[in-house]
Formats: sequence, C-alpha cells, structure tokens
Amino acid sequence: MASNQNQGGFFSSIAAGFSSIGSAMHRSVNGMLGYEGLEVINPEGGTEDAEEEAQRGRWKQEDRDGYWKMMQKYIGSDITSMVTLPVIIFEPMTMIQKMAELMEYCHLLDLADQCEDPYMRMVYASSWAISVYFAYQRTWKPFNPILGETYEMVNHDGITFIAEQVSHHPPMSAGHAENEHFTYDVTSKLKTKFLGNSVDVYPVGRTKVTLKRDGVVLDLVPPPTKVNNLIFGRTWVDSPGEMILTNLTTNDKVVLYFQPCGWFGAGRYEVDGYVYDAQEEPKILMTGKWNESMSYQPCDSEGEPLSGTELKEVWRVAPVPENDKFQYTHFAHKINSFDTAPKKLLASDSRLRPDRYALEKGDLSKAGAEKSSLEERQRAEKRNREAKGDQFTPKWFDLTGEVKTTPWGELEIYEYNRKYSEHRAMINGSDCIEEADIKSIEFDPWQYGNPSVE
Repeated sequence: MASNQNQGGFFSSIAAGFSSIGSAMHRSVNGMLGYEGLEVINPEGGTEDAEEEAQRGRWKQEDRDGYWKMMQKYIGSDITSMVTLPVIIFEPMTMIQKMAELMEYCHLLDLADQCEDPYMRMVYASSWAISVYFAYQRTWKPFNPILGETYEMVNHDGITFIAEQVSHHPPMSAGHAENEHFTYDVTSKLKTKFLGNSVDVYPVGRTKVTLKRDGVVLDLVPPPTKVNNLIFGRTWVDSPGEMILTNLTTNDKVVLYFQPCGWFGAGRYEVDGYVYDAQEEPKILMTGKWNESMSYQPCDSEGEPLSGTELKEVWRVAPVPENDKFQYTHFAHKINSFDTAPKKLLASDSRLRPDRYALEKGDLSKAGAEKSSLEERQRAEKRNREAKGDQFTPKWFDLTGEVKTTPWGELEIYEYNRKYSEHRAMINGSDCIEEADIKSIEFDPWQYGNPSVE
C-alpha cells in the first residue's frame, strides 16, 4: 500500500482565490443528487468556514490576520516549541494528558491479552491503536507541558497511568500504563513543519505494548498528521498514510492505510488493511472509519473474504457529549477530572496548572497571564540550572542510551524506572493519609522549588 503525502501552505492571496471556489462548491453541492447531508470539506478553507469558526468562539478575522503576519517567517520550520501561541486556540488539557486518551478503549488490549488466536490478537490491538484518532481530530491545541510536569490517572479499567515531561528542548514526554493484562510504554517527541496555512505533525516516537499472559511485545508506528486551514478557513485534521503494528515476538503485523481526505470529504476517516502472518500472507482484512468503528473478516491469501464468513464489528466509538465547547469526549472530561486522580496527587500534575484550570473555567484573560507566568518561571529555572552547572533528571523515567530510528528521525528512548510504582504502593499502603483539598495544591514541577522571576 503506497502512502500518500498531502501538500499544503498557500499564501493569503492564493487562499482567497480558493475561498470563492469553496464557497460556491459549498452552496451548490447541497443541491446535487446523492450528496444530500454530506459533510463538505474545502481543503483550502473559505470565508463561510471562517465565519462559522468565529461563531464557535475561535478565530475572528482580525485575529487571523495578525497571526498570519507573525507566522509567515516560520514557514518551513519546526514550530513545536519556538512560537508563543495565543491562548484562544488552546484546549484545557496538556500534551501529556492527551497521551492518556489512548487508554479510553484499553479493554481492547485486555481482549488481545486473553485471545488465543494470534491474528485476532492483532485485530484487537490495532483497533485499540485506531480508537484514539476520534479524540485526536479536535483542532484545539493542548498546552505544552512544563519540564518535570506529570500526569497521573487511576480509576479507569484497573490501569495506573503516569506520564512526565522529560525534556524541554526538544520537547519530549514519556509515559507508562499498566493493569493485569498489559503494560504500555511510550517515548514521544513531536516534530512539526509549518507550511503557512497548515502544519504537518510527525510522530517521532516509540510506542510499545507488552501483553502479560504470553509476553508478546507489540511495536506501533502511526501515520503522520496534518492540521489543515490553521489560519484561514475551517480547521480540520487528517492523518493520511500507513499505521503499522508489529508483533516483535512472532513477526505477525497489521498494516492499515488511512485514506486522505479530498473534495466533498471523499475518503475522509476511511481505514483499510490486513493482518499478515510472519510470511506476509494476509489472514484477516480490516475496514472501517477511525471516527466511527472498525470491523474485521477472515480472508484468503489474495486478501478476499473467506466464503461462509461475515464482517464483524470489533470497536465502535462511545457516545459523546452534545454541543461540547471543546468537542471533548466523556473520557476527556474524565481525564481532566480529579475523580481519576490518585490519593496524594503529585504537585506536578497537569490538573493543577493554573492556566489550564482558568481556561477550563472560561477565563481567557487569566489563562493567558498564567501561561506567560509559567513560561517565564521555566526560563528562570533554566538560567538557575545552567548557573549551577546542573542537568535536569526526570523522576519516573530514565534515559536508556538506546536510540531508535523512526521514519521521521532518531529518538532517544526513556524507560519507566518503576520508582512511581514504589511511591504509589507506599502511599496506598499507608493508614494515615491526610485528606486534603486536592484543588488547593499549588502546581509545582520545579527542580529547585518555585524559582523567582528575575
């Protein structure tokens, strides 16, 4: 299956020309036989899309124009951490909280661990990997974590989840989740390329899942993502290309192709592919939409469905809240909630960030001021660390020395050091835990305590 690379990034004059075409298409398509009710996508944006975004509380035209003037100089650059962005485009969640969204349908990994059939095991595991893309289509930007920031989650399908921001330049996060059926380990380093009115996002990361019953190790390579119409038009997300999940124990693998979106939404959300054995012979075909459901069916060596079999659904997206401001799922709200926080929450936890909390409460002015304050504190701590000749050392993850080559660059691997498990076991085993108001804890990811702003 050949991957497909979208191209983007028009200057405002070209985008304006496409706007008129897009608006005309938008008006005429509703009257075309067979297209009734179809979601219309104008790949380059349009005036009507921009007005709709403004009504939803996003970009107003004057905001877009000012932001465009500021961002033109960054075209072709990696803007992962080099640009200060306005809080109006943010959602009240950090990148390491967003990592936890992959755990919403983690019961699929439980099923993979319990499964006797090696190929159905891959169906369950790959459907789990696809399931998060429904949440990833949100176009709000999460906050960049502060160095040393953490996120903990419990009270969801028996898992314990911990993530930590382990590097600031380049921005890198590490995460670990575990229950009785699996362990999940990730080192994440996003690489971006700003193209004017779009951003390509390359997942320079390593995702590893270990199924506990048989010790099976799975390695995931996701497709890149493209954020379209970043400034002009209606912002939307696409992830065209291949997702590959490999069983490193048996060499079985799943290759799924995410179709790119075209005009009139053609191909958008569609995912198709196969489970292959170690000899690369197809065993099970898989098909569906990453925003809706996935199904599977046994196939012959040519990839055709076996006679006497039928297509069966393996995963379907859960119902979502109606008219949610940030297009959150119920699970996303659960991630932000203190209901999923453990006893004696770490003071470095993302939930405690004052900018995130202010944005969640709808106070954009306070959110912007708190975001600037945190970023200045982080710069002050960096100066302090350099003056002392110190290096930052993560608490819960260790740098291994292993370097993994990915399709988008090399990655230094961080490994869970199990100190968090010991920390949590000690707290959970204590009989004298003081019940404090968790919301009163001051956010404190700092290596030297709260640094004074110079």
